[in-house]
Amino acid sequence: MIAFLLFALAAVAGAVAALVAARAGLAPRRDRSATVAALAASALWAGSAAALGPLHPAVLTLEVARNLAWIAALFRHFANDGRDESLRVVRPLIATLVLVEGLQLLLLALPGAPAGLETSALLRMLIAVGALLLVHNLYGGASDSSRRLLGWNSAAMALFWLFELNVFTIVALTGELPAGLEASRAAVLALASVGFAIGAAQGKAGLAFRPSRAVTFSTLSLAVLAVYFLVMVGLASGAAKLAGDLARVTQVGFLLLAATAALIWLPSPRLRGTARVLALKHLFKHRYDYREEWLRFTRTIGSGAGGGAALPERAVQSLAQIADSGAGVLLTPGDDGELTLAARWRWPGLEVPARAAPLGLVKVLETQGCILDLDALRAGIDRFGEAALVPDWLIAEPAAWAAVPLLHGERLVGLVVLARPAIQRRLDWEDFDLLGIAGRHVASALAEQAGHSALEDAARFEEFHRRMAFVMHDIKNLSSQFGLLARNAEKHADNPAFRKDMLVTLRSSAEKLDGLVARLGRYGPRQAEVRVALDLHALAQRIAQRLRALRRVDVIGAPGCVVLGDEELLDQALSHLIQNAIEASAPEAPITIEIANTALRGEIAVVDAGAGMSAEFIRTALFRPFVSTKPGGFGIGVCEARDHARAMGGRLDVESREGLGSRFTISLPLAEASRLISARGRAPACPATEEAA
Repeated sequence: MIAFLLFALAAVAGAVAALVAARAGLAPRRDRSATVAALAASALWAGSAAALGPLHPAVLTLEVARNLAWIAALFRHFANDGRDESLRVVRPLIATLVLVEGLQLLLLALPGAPAGLETSALLRMLIAVGALLLVHNLYGGASDSSRRLLGWNSAAMALFWLFELNVFTIVALTGELPAGLEASRAAVLALASVGFAIGAAQGKAGLAFRPSRAVTFSTLSLAVLAVYFLVMVGLASGAAKLAGDLARVTQVGFLLLAATAALIWLPSPRLRGTARVLALKHLFKHRYDYREEWLRFTRTIGSGAGGGAALPERAVQSLAQIADSGAGVLLTPGDDGELTLAARWRWPGLEVPARAAPLGLVKVLETQGCILDLDALRAGIDRFGEAALVPDWLIAEPAAWAAVPLLHGERLVGLVVLARPAIQRRLDWEDFDLLGIAGRHVASALAEQAGHSALEDAARFEEFHRRMAFVMHDIKNLSSQFGLLARNAEKHADNPAFRKDMLVTLRSSAEKLDGLVARLGRYGPRQAEVRVALDLHALAQRIAQRLRALRRVDVIGAPGCVVLGDEELLDQALSHLIQNAIEASAPEAPITIEIANTALRGEIAVVDAGAGMSAEFIRTALFRPFVSTKPGGFGIGVCEARDHARAMGGRLDVESREGLGSRFTISLPLAEASRLISARGRAPACPATEEAA
């Protein structure tokens, strides 16, 4: 049943491939007609074998016709680039193959001939060997453009004839054709038909038969394992022919030897490296698979999130992986420009001095951008005058192999020293090109990280300066209050009520100084940590009482306006606004605090009759730090008051007229309105709403 299915599959594959080859209308090909005929003959043979059996005389005759068609197709493939006429060996060999295949008809006519199966197998072996020689000549002697045209067809024919050679070799040695092998011929023919269908549909710029490096290495590994397995089977079979205890001892010895060899050699990085170098040297035009190398490089550089290695260490790793190096170090310029050790990757034993490389080497690398071949330098080769500048410790380290400069623009960001790979080899042009480009990308990543660090440092210094500015502003306000208090004391020192108010003001100022020290680490914009219910009228009365010794402050508005806010931030914001009002108005002019309830928000306003401000100043300069209309003013108080209002979920509005005064209003959400809104947001939907939903 399995044999029938395989032959039927081969018949269908051959017919479909013949149809595809016949209808392919890309570039004209001289082998198209012969290929269609060969595929059709193969489909006819496979279909007849499925119906009549592979050993039926008619099927055997069709097999001869199939082979002759494939020989003719092979000859026509040489005509694609004119080699069917130029190569003298092609025509005689084709004629010989046709003659040998024709002898199969004679053997079919003499079914009783002695040793007919062995003779037929030997003839088929000769045909397969000749066909394989022609396939090798077809592909190996073709130009690059012809190889792109012949790749799939050559691979399909090589697969077909190679399997035929193996099958009839077994027949010649054993004197019989196993049924499983006969069916497997059909499966191989189906695969070859698929290859021909792909190849026939390609123009001269079609798909090239270029297996990936991963597939090639996997195939080679399987081939090595197969050879190893066959050798072990052969040795075991030979040992089995021995008699008695000697056979048992020999078999055990072979088993131990095989296991030892597998354990020693198969996991060896050196063996794998040697196999890789040989495969890259003889099977591929370029050493590197640039797509895979770039993907791996990108993954390594970008894998820092989630607790991975730091970027300097990943920078070394990314370049070391490209060159198959097992270790490396990163040197970066110090404060004086000389290179110092910045990171290691798997090279803990390398002793690097504090001054790893002189400034002169940095200049040469920035000017020339060259990769240092340390073996060439040890051999006395000096290209740009770098030999005298490379440090002695680097030359004396035998494991040091190459040094890759990391250039960002024209500036050297670092130098990566790579350890020698497991397999000894010299640096070539591919190493220089790929490592040079990768080094520039690594330099960009390191420079970007350095830029981010510099911005973070600048942001921290800016925040520190901002805090210091707020501190200086508060100290300036307290100094102004103390000066005003001293002037008022000269006038009203004999008044007991004034002395009482002065003590309140001094106590409040001392408390503000203590609070200033406590809040020093929290200055600047921040979110209100705790929002509580605040009675604006009561807060305004406390502030007016505290400042009574300095200036008359009137509070207007009915009690009971309760808002949500941070008492500390609101007190600080109002203190800034009142201090500005005192400094902007005449000494006897009153300062007014007005409180209003607008149903959803509560408002507290500081009103003065001072000099006022222009509309343009309010729009463009009022909230800019360090811009003030007052001599010696910092221009920070209003800015900080607005930040505090925003931190509590409110806002600061300004109204002012030059010569008439100013009004600063802080608006905050009412506590009761906020509670009702929150309760409504948590309330369940009514039944009608749920049904409608």
